[in-house]
Amino acid sequence: MKQVKVGIAGAGSAFRFHYLGLKSSETIRFAAVYDVNFDRARKVGEKFSIPGRELVPYETLEGMLKSDIDAVLVMVPHVFHEEIVVKAAEAGKHVLCEKPMGMTVEACRNMIAACKKSGVHFMVAENHRFLPVHTYIHDVVQAGMIGDITLVRAYEGVDELAGLMRPGFWKGDPLVAGGGSFMDMGVHKFAAIEYILNARCERITTMMSKQMTNLPDKAEDNAFAMARFTNGTMVDITTSFTQLTTPNNTMEIYGTKGTILEDHSQEKPVRIFSFDERMGANVGRWYQPEIDHAAYPGYYLISANKTDEYFAKCLVNNEAPEFTPEQSMSPVADVLAGYLSFIEKRPVEVAEIEKMADENRTIEILQKLAASIPVRSS
Repeated sequence: MKQVKVGIAGAGSAFRFHYLGLKSSETIRFAAVYDVNFDRARKVGEKFSIPGRELVPYETLEGMLKSDIDAVLVMVPHVFHEEIVVKAAEAGKHVLCEKPMGMTVEACRNMIAACKKSGVHFMVAENHRFLPVHTYIHDVVQAGMIGDITLVRAYEGVDELAGLMRPGFWKGDPLVAGGGSFMDMGVHKFAAIEYILNARCERITTMMSKQMTNLPDKAEDNAFAMARFTNGTMVDITTSFTQLTTPNNTMEIYGTKGTILEDHSQEKPVRIFSFDERMGANVGRWYQPEIDHAAYPGYYLISANKTDEYFAKCLVNNEAPEFTPEQSMSPVADVLAGYLSFIEKRPVEVAEIEKMADENRTIEILQKLAASIPVRSS
């Protein structure tokens, strides 16, 4: 396999970032597209086809899976991830799935089992895991240049008000999307922080609200979480669907030997202050390294390129991705623990979610979620 032929499951807006990030790729060719709305698949096929690199639309998933594609990129509402991943695996296709991996731990486990049974490679397109910014921060932290990490603060915000205030639309519906801003973006934060720290979330307490939305079937538009990780680091994570300006991500990492500040809106997104002697002439002063980055939407294209190219090269070399599906399942458990914390008004150990999954009960958290999120009172 010298070039990976990829079929698209879901012709929504997410595909644009993948296509633009890879339009000149020699490793990946988007060759097929399926959407439950065939007219949308047809239009996407027409828009993104070029001579010699046609994007063929299919009316059914089964039809696309019978084609000569090597892999499937899954980009549909989260409730359908499990079904499509399993079907793709059973058809012998490798799978790259958008985050969150699934709405429940049980769904994640089922996808992992199906891919292992069929002997296909499976990875989640967790773009924060492959952002050059986070790769750089991971390497600095793991090298000990910031010392022992004591505190991490992370934020992500976007404007999703239109979808959240649209009755019957999947965005923010716990039983279709898996939750609100905390599921949608919290998995990003947990995936990145667990990667950077090489530690897992252990215990979590949350606050949530509908600050600017009020539909009864929708979950939170804003969330705040305080967590303890297995290495002793204290972490706070804030997610917002009500940021009316350009989407942004920030992170602060404080250690016993220094500090890292990250802001994706900046051309140079990372600032480091460290007393580690390996900083050379920059010991004890702020330093901004050169990192492949661009402000929104640029970093979306960069991360899509890095993520998809990495997965494709794993397929070409027949190597299992270093970023395992189990590592993508962990943030889903973390978010569900956060939701249970808010519902039951208590700190929750992530181990409790694993036990609920053993009993096939984590869906109960999502069934209770919308009714438990309050609307902001004036």
